[in-house]
Amino acid sequence: MEVAVLALAGSATALATGLGAVPVFLLGDRAERMRPFLWGTAVGLMSVASVVGLLVPAVDEDGGLSVVAGLATGVAFLLLSRRSLRGRDVHVGELRGAGVRRSLLVFGVLLVHSLPEGFAIGTAFASDTEGLALFVVLAIGLQNVPEGTSVAIPMQSAGFGRAQQFWAAVLTSVPQPVGAVVAYLAVEHITGLLPFSFAFAAGAMLSLVVVELMPQAFARGGRRGATAGTLAGAALMMVLALTLGVD
Repeated sequence: MEVAVLALAGSATALATGLGAVPVFLLGDRAERMRPFLWGTAVGLMSVASVVGLLVPAVDEDGGLSVVAGLATGVAFLLLSRRSLRGRDVHVGELRGAGVRRSLLVFGVLLVHSLPEGFAIGTAFASDTEGLALFVVLAIGLQNVPEGTSVAIPMQSAGFGRAQQFWAAVLTSVPQPVGAVVAYLAVEHITGLLPFSFAFAAGAMLSLVVVELMPQAFARGGRRGATAGTLAGAALMMVLALTLGVD
């Protein structure tokens, strides 16, 4: 029974990610004019999420070699993934080109990063601390909403439809219920992996921001909008982190 409740809680956080795609495709034709701002928003959201939501908890758990190793592995993962996609004709249906490759990179990095969040949910459920499980589920669920926005922004620019944006956002968080159940059943083994896995996800996300999202956001002619979007996205994630007590 406890495992079923846990799986449902993890599934709810995954569905919350899809909500973040809704504001992007509701913009319609205005999205084209707001593109620098939207890309900047993705930069701000993902930068703060990777540092405050992943790297800081990893350091708090273990500030040693596992965090450094996780960061280095995450950076290598992103760079190797980017290199492997660069020389290929990546396409989804009739859509192809750099926008599709960028969308796949964002999707892949957020997919990977959701597994340690699932571990955190399962570990909280296994804890004896009263109210911790509900707090962690709510915190991750709320943080997933703007992460869904980060998925939808490059997909909208690449020409993907509304349903594709929504379900791609949801799919990035599918590992959460899986990771939650695994961590709950093997909490003693998984807890030791949390610092490395969080640092790995942070390294991949920060690399993605630097090598893909920032050049796209701050392209010539859109720097003011990108700066405003970056500040807005960062502020939103910081307010969310402070509200939820993340430090």
